[in-house]
Amino acid sequence: MELILITNNKPRHFQIRRLGFFMVMLTALATIMGTLGAGVYFGRSMGWVESAQVVDFWKDELVGQQQTVVNARRSAEDHLDALALRLGRLQAHVTRLDALGLRLTKMAKLDAGEFDFSHPPALGGPVALAGEAAANTVPDFLSDLDQLAFTLNDRIPKLEVIEEVLLDRHLQTQTRPTGRPIERGWLSSHFGFRNDPFTGKRAYHEGIDFAGKAGSGVIAVAAGIVTRVGHQRGFGRFLEINHGNGLVTRYGHNREVLVEVGETVPKGKRIALMGSTGRSTGPHLHFEVLRNGKAINPARFIRSRS
Repeated sequence: MELILITNNKPRHFQIRRLGFFMVMLTALATIMGTLGAGVYFGRSMGWVESAQVVDFWKDELVGQQQTVVNARRSAEDHLDALALRLGRLQAHVTRLDALGLRLTKMAKLDAGEFDFSHPPALGGPVALAGEAAANTVPDFLSDLDQLAFTLNDRIPKLEVIEEVLLDRHLQTQTRPTGRPIERGWLSSHFGFRNDPFTGKRAYHEGIDFAGKAGSGVIAVAAGIVTRVGHQRGFGRFLEINHGNGLVTRYGHNREVLVEVGETVPKGKRIALMGSTGRSTGPHLHFEVLRNGKAINPARFIRSRS
């Protein structure tokens, strides 16, 4: 067989025997088949590798999810333990509140049956059918929380009522005039008819007088609001305190007033210094108590104790 190979525009002639030609063709075919087989083999091999990687990926994902579930369960158990501890503390607080409620009930002299802190609140309701009971069953922890909430709802209004009663009594005690209006001194003139120290004639005295050392303290006999301060005919330097419920106290002949109009004064506060201003024969305090604008005998309040 003759082969013609053209190079540089010049033909070249080759003679190949028939057997050699077949050997060349077989070699080329073998090369092509090998290349194709290798491609198929490596293609399959790469596909298997990719499949193995996918399987490994999902196995890792499953392991991760399992660990997440384990962590979540552990966290839930930790939170449940913390909630159980908190529940125990709350129940201890309720026990202390019950003890406080019992003491306050006795202090306020209230009906122990109406304000009962020694027993849990009464419960009741219709009997549930077996199926309903099973359907409405809750874990013990949630049941304890419900019971605690119910107990608190029962206790809080009772304590609020007791607080109101005690606060009202405290306010009444603080705003009710009691005790002497001076730090030191003595009673020098009573309430009612007496001989006037200037004219000697019979006259009505609408307060009581306390004599003492000039500059000694004058104190508020009850809590209230200062409503008047200044000079007043006959009283000299004068102040008035409103205690509510129609009660007013007046303090006259002071050397100096230590409070101002609008000021809130507590019981026992020093409000003035004893003097002899106005119509006075010497250092003393003229003290009056008025109820609904009418002067009443202060002696009843001075003798009482808060």
